[in-house]
Amino acid sequence: MIKHFFSALGPAQENAYYHQKEAELLDHLRREKELESERQRIAEEIGMADQSILQDLQDLGYTRETVMLLPLVPLLQLAWADGELSFHESERIRELANIRGLAEGTPAFDLLERWLSRGPSDEFFLRTLRVIRNLLSVLRPEELDAVKQDLISCCTYIAQGSGAIFGLGKTIGSAEQKLLADIVTALEQENPVLAREIVRQL
Repeated sequence: MIKHFFSALGPAQENAYYHQKEAELLDHLRREKELESERQRIAEEIGMADQSILQDLQDLGYTRETVMLLPLVPLLQLAWADGELSFHESERIRELANIRGLAEGTPAFDLLERWLSRGPSDEFFLRTLRVIRNLLSVLRPEELDAVKQDLISCCTYIAQGSGAIFGLGKTIGSAEQKLLADIVTALEQENPVLAREIVRQL
C-alpha cells in the first residue's frame, strides 16, 4: 500500500511539471506579444521602424506615452552633471517640456518629475544619447543640422542656468562645460572637426 502510494507521486509530479512549463510558455508568449505591440506604438510615435532602435528604447523603459521625453534627456544629464539639480535648472527644463506640449497628469509628465527629483543613472544617459544619435542619423542633412542646432542650443540654455547666480547671467559651470562638450562630440561623432569648432564657441 505505502509503496504504491509513493510510486503514484511520480506521474502526478510529472504532469504538474509539464502544466507549469506550458503555463510559463504561454505567459512568455503573451508578454512578447505585448512588447511587440508596444514597439509598434513607439514606432508610430517617433516615425521610425528600425527594430534595433525600438528595442533599445523599450529596454530603456520608454513607452509610446513617454518617448516624447527623449530630446529632454541630454538636458537632464547636463542639469545633474554636478550631482544636484538647482531650482533654475528644473524650471528651465519644465519650460522646454511645456513648449514640447508636455501636459500635466500624463505618464510623460510624471516620469519627468521623477527624473527631476532623482536623476537617472549615468548608464541610462549614455544609452539614451546613443539612441538619439542613431535616430538623427536617418534624417536628411538639412533636417539633421536644424535638429542638432536646436538640441545643442537647448543644452546650452540648461548649462547656462546651472552656473548662473540667482538665475541671472550666462555662466556655465566646469562640470556642465565638460559634459556639454561630450554631448556635442557624441552628436557630431561623424564630424569631429565640426564638433571641436562648436565646442570652442560654447
